[in-house]
Amino acid sequence: MLLKDVFDYSLEEIADLVDSTVGGVKAALNRGRSKLAERAGELKPSRAKSDDDKMLMQLYVERFNAHDWDGLRELISADARLDVADRFSGRFADAQYLTQYERIAIPWRAVIGDVDGESAIFVFHRTLDAWQVAHVVRLEMSDGRVREITDFWHCPWVLPAASTLDVAMP
Repeated sequence: MLLKDVFDYSLEEIADLVDSTVGGVKAALNRGRSKLAERAGELKPSRAKSDDDKMLMQLYVERFNAHDWDGLRELISADARLDVADRFSGRFADAQYLTQYERIAIPWRAVIGDVDGESAIFVFHRTLDAWQVAHVVRLEMSDGRVREITDFWHCPWVLPAASTLDVAMP
């Protein structure tokens, strides 16, 4: 919806960008607009994370940066959901999510920051001369476990669309 309604891309341009068809783009726009209409007024207000959630997120980032995949799995609930925007939506246990990060050839680093008032994990990629924000990952936590992971790797328009970003370079 952002590409069409905010950035004014044509349906053909969007289909090309997201490797889909014009019909697929129209269907996705219709689904997105319908969901927004249903949820109007239901949006959760920004909320501060508890100290336990902040500690869990910090531990998640530390293990993520250390490539401690087994340690990271210990923090994630057995029934956790994973959404890799535009690529996968389902149970974390059914995905090869961490394997994909292990395969990344370019140097990367995660840090905690804020997107529109909510804590999030920013993933930076190393370019020739600097660290650049590549994408953001959002965690939902409860009872001392990560319950949901939403990774926006494949949605480069998410960061520019945010009204506020607060993150320090690694």
